[in-house]
Amino acid sequence: MLKIKINNSEFLVKSDISVLEACKYVGISIPRFCYHETLSVAGNCRMCLVEIEKTPKPVSSCTLPVSNNMQIYTDTPLVKKARENVVETLLLNHPLDCPICDQGGECDLQDQTKMWGSDYSRFFMSKRSVEDKNCGPLIKTIMTRCIHCTRCVRFGSEIAGVDFLGTLNRGTSTEIGSYISRMFNSEISGNVIDLCPVGALTSKPYAFKGRPWELRSNESIDLTDSTGSNIYVNFKETEVLRILPKNTNEINENLISDKARFFYDSLKNQRLQRIFKKVNLSKYESLNWQELLTAIDNLFISESNKKIVILVNEELDLNSLHILRFISNKYAPRIQVQSVGTNLLTSKNYFVSGSTNKILDIKKSGKTCFLLSCNLRLEAAILNSKVRSKVVSENFDVISLGQKFNSNFPLKVINLSALNVLRILEGKDFISNKLLSSKSPLIFLGDSLNKRISVNFSLTSYLKRIISSVVVIEIKAFSNTESINFLGINGLNNNIIKKADTVFSINLQDNISVRKHLLGLGVKTFWINTHGSKLASGSDFILPSLTYFEQEGVFLNLEQRPQKTLKSLSGVNDARSTKTILLSIFSTLNSDVVIKSSKFSTFLEEIVLRPNLFKTLLNKFSNSSLFNTQYLSILSVVSFYPIKGSLEDFYRSNNLSKNSAVMAQCSQAARKNLNNFKTND
Repeated sequence: MLKIKINNSEFLVKSDISVLEACKYVGISIPRFCYHETLSVAGNCRMCLVEIEKTPKPVSSCTLPVSNNMQIYTDTPLVKKARENVVETLLLNHPLDCPICDQGGECDLQDQTKMWGSDYSRFFMSKRSVEDKNCGPLIKTIMTRCIHCTRCVRFGSEIAGVDFLGTLNRGTSTEIGSYISRMFNSEISGNVIDLCPVGALTSKPYAFKGRPWELRSNESIDLTDSTGSNIYVNFKETEVLRILPKNTNEINENLISDKARFFYDSLKNQRLQRIFKKVNLSKYESLNWQELLTAIDNLFISESNKKIVILVNEELDLNSLHILRFISNKYAPRIQVQSVGTNLLTSKNYFVSGSTNKILDIKKSGKTCFLLSCNLRLEAAILNSKVRSKVVSENFDVISLGQKFNSNFPLKVINLSALNVLRILEGKDFISNKLLSSKSPLIFLGDSLNKRISVNFSLTSYLKRIISSVVVIEIKAFSNTESINFLGINGLNNNIIKKADTVFSINLQDNISVRKHLLGLGVKTFWINTHGSKLASGSDFILPSLTYFEQEGVFLNLEQRPQKTLKSLSGVNDARSTKTILLSIFSTLNSDVVIKSSKFSTFLEEIVLRPNLFKTLLNKFSNSSLFNTQYLSILSVVSFYPIKGSLEDFYRSNNLSKNSAVMAQCSQAARKNLNNFKTND
């Protein structure tokens, strides 16, 4: 610790920090534009000038390290005059368009001008103008407002790993831009909007939609992937206008993916709003909830001996899944619940435990990382940025086993089949020594690898058994896959579906694999979803449900952390929450389902408010014998097909993002960018 004086007050601070950080830690705010905690120091805005004893002129506090017995002054007349001159210089070419700027009300330049600026300008010449740049469908640019803080440039090169933006020209002709006009091809590019201290980079979908003082804010979580990033939902009346990251050090820090930030237009696109019943092949009639529930009650009474299959998506909230699990346990085998997305024969491959590694453990891992059939950049963009940060800041070796992808950090790729990947784990391959001799290696397990292993076996348990210090992070395909595992819901079984008389489809994605199982069944089908589709048009009953912005729900992310979404919007017309729909449908069969749901809701509130309690809970569906199972003794259960990525299009991965017009534009721009520029970013 060093002893310093700030404004004649003594403090003890760390020895390896800058003057700006020292002032920040003791509660003294110093204005800045170019400095940011997550970026390297540039020192080019000069707004953070302070006076140091025995120095002839003010110095930038962000570049000057503290020293013992240093005397710092942050509020002297010289410092105030210097900051006033800096603000005046920044405003020389800055347009006076605050009333139409989307950054208005949240602009650092506005705040600093009010605090340190002068009431007049000595500049009477014409202002310089700069041509706007094309950054794709997400980022709107008005580069005349740019003050050359270079935050966006440093973010692209240091965090996103894409050298898209750079500094062009010199002197008074300096401008920020891209050398080639194309899309900012990064999964986290939208974070430059938050970094920009002025209105040079703003959100294109949010343009001219609202002002910050008009918006209401609510906390929620991102369910577009399994990371569970914390977000703020900003909404006005009945419409979400933007989504911002919530700084959560344990998960996403201050970043979110572009998919989480910009998919919200799907909340009003192609929404199901009424209940419909099929009359014939081309005609539907509208029902109300009372008529529908009467029809369902008659169905349960008249077809008491017929089989019902309930197909669920792995994005359904934990409470709704518990209701379905209770009903299926009570009335099995007449009523069965199956998860679309989980491999059939690995239906008992559960590992839900408090000892599972957390996202924070990524920073504590050793010098080696293994990606087992995992495209980290597409499947978990936030975790990919954390791995890139380790690669840039320290000697960190990353090896991908089984799949090659366009990485934004140095990567060694060994293209192996699933069987060969498993042989490495058993020490029967030349690469095994690299893995088994590593100290605290970091291993990411992709969802596609589990689909190639058709046996009751916990790969995470086995890795922890052979390497006690290993850090294992399982990347899931959907936002609530861990809840499916926790409740022990079985995977999709086509033979059971073919024998069913009634099928309930809850929040399913309309894709080729689902159509293969549902089209042409010739049974009574119920489509419960937020959006319409081709499968919906072929169903006998269509029921509208609410999105997770319109209802509360608990979800388990990939590290099995329970998190809760809060209701931000009211529903549309006849749409109801999934929990309400299920209770209304199945309360006729068993009245205890309401009581069970209420007790489980209380339990969920406990684990959300006190997550440490969740670590001590036992999962009754886990099988302890999975820990020692030797899977390679039965070769027929390991697929010989090449490992294929579980996600090909980053922007259209779930039901909501597939119905987003903005995500469709991004997907199209990304494909165009890939076709025109065949270089790795």
